[in-house]
Amino acid sequence: MQTDKSGRPGLERVPTGLPGLDTILRGGFLRGGIFIVEGSPGAGKTILGNQICFHHVAAGGRALYVTLLAENHARMLLHIGQLGFFEEEVIPHRLYYISAFRVLEEEGLAALLHLLRREVQARSANFLILDGISAIEEAAPSTREFKKFIHELQAHAAITDCTMLLLAGTSQTATEHTLVDGVVELQSKLYGRRAERVLQVHKLRGSGYLRGEHSFRITSDGIEVYPRTEAVLAHPSVADKITGPPASIGVAQLDRIMGGGFPQHSTALLIGPPGIGKTTLGLHFLSECNRDSPGVFFGFYETPATIRDKANVLGLPLGPLIDEGHVEVIWQSTAEGLLDATCDQLVAAVKRRGVRRLFIDGLQGFDKLAPERDRLGHIFSAFSSEFRGRGISTLYTSEAELIGPVMGMPFSGLALQGVSCIAEIILLMRYVELRSQLHRMISVLKVRDAEINSALHKFTITGKGIVIEPDWASAEEILGEATLQRRAARLGHGSTHPARQ
Repeated sequence: MQTDKSGRPGLERVPTGLPGLDTILRGGFLRGGIFIVEGSPGAGKTILGNQICFHHVAAGGRALYVTLLAENHARMLLHIGQLGFFEEEVIPHRLYYISAFRVLEEEGLAALLHLLRREVQARSANFLILDGISAIEEAAPSTREFKKFIHELQAHAAITDCTMLLLAGTSQTATEHTLVDGVVELQSKLYGRRAERVLQVHKLRGSGYLRGEHSFRITSDGIEVYPRTEAVLAHPSVADKITGPPASIGVAQLDRIMGGGFPQHSTALLIGPPGIGKTTLGLHFLSECNRDSPGVFFGFYETPATIRDKANVLGLPLGPLIDEGHVEVIWQSTAEGLLDATCDQLVAAVKRRGVRRLFIDGLQGFDKLAPERDRLGHIFSAFSSEFRGRGISTLYTSEAELIGPVMGMPFSGLALQGVSCIAEIILLMRYVELRSQLHRMISVLKVRDAEINSALHKFTITGKGIVIEPDWASAEEILGEATLQRRAARLGHGSTHPARQ
């Protein structure tokens, strides 16, 4: 018998073989239990049932798949035979397919129950799929008889130590829900014209599980389940501990402005308009990587080849770092991706490479993938706690329309509400328009527990990357002249159109 973290005896689990689903179920289905998997036609119930069976027999078990549907096995196997989990050689030696449609139609519930008991014993099956229990409910002479069938099937599951999954359509009455050990629902949801598949556990008797809706998709390899990121990372897997001196952000002058550099294991948010140089600063940040401090570039807009070319043009040594395996560049399209799948990809890369520097280029990429935007704050907060515990220094970028100055509103267009929970450091890049030129400025708005220089500094992007001027004199001169220019333009506009005043 298994034990839980407290040392108490625990209920033994049967893994499903789907890592995400096992995470949601805290290890799998309870051994010897009986569970309902329900959903509308096309939700993925049959694929899920078959995929779990093939995993079970691959792990050394024996499984029985019983159908109560008019569709024959040859047609069903033709469909699932195209999926990556399918292994023809296990049929019928360890995985058995039986149709009980005629027995149910001609002889009723008692004969069906006898058939199931006989086949489980004869095949030494320790996992059973019963596909189509809605047919049993329709064939039952009364609700009482249907409940009796489920109860007797449950007793047989416990006696034979055989875990059973009952596949059902979406039930209106859910009479059987009270009798089984757990209920899992598969469904498809529309967000505008976009559809996403979601999975929800409604019940798991005697056990905890991850509540809420979790994304899944059907691929050529079968079903992939992605638990809600904020639920998985609700508690950091590694305790937070901050040690060591500040790390360089990759630009010496910016390190000085920040009060000595990038506090280790911190999260920084870099905000600025398109084209200002956010990605370029991120490349500086990753160029400080080495064997002992590997990094990841995770972006939504530029492919790995484009990032390599950009680094070469800027004279930054990112290409050799990529070739040596010290930096990995990951690109994620926002066209039809899943938010939790993208988050899972990011966390997996961080764990796989033992990352110490992480550059996430474009918070808006997550926003485009999120059908429910209010989740993002919880996800980023969970990221920050997890990455900090793993000793990772993280730099995010976020777009904002910052061209100024605007009279009385020096940071017009900058939305900072709610970012303090995810960022100990906030850096601002902005344009200042003067005559026919756009000048680039950078400032440090916040570095937690550090004395900073918050003045705006002018910077340029050269063949050697970002070059920041050593003081604020040029920035002050440009800002002052730009303010006078705008004031004069407004006065001139007002005198030209007196009727509008």
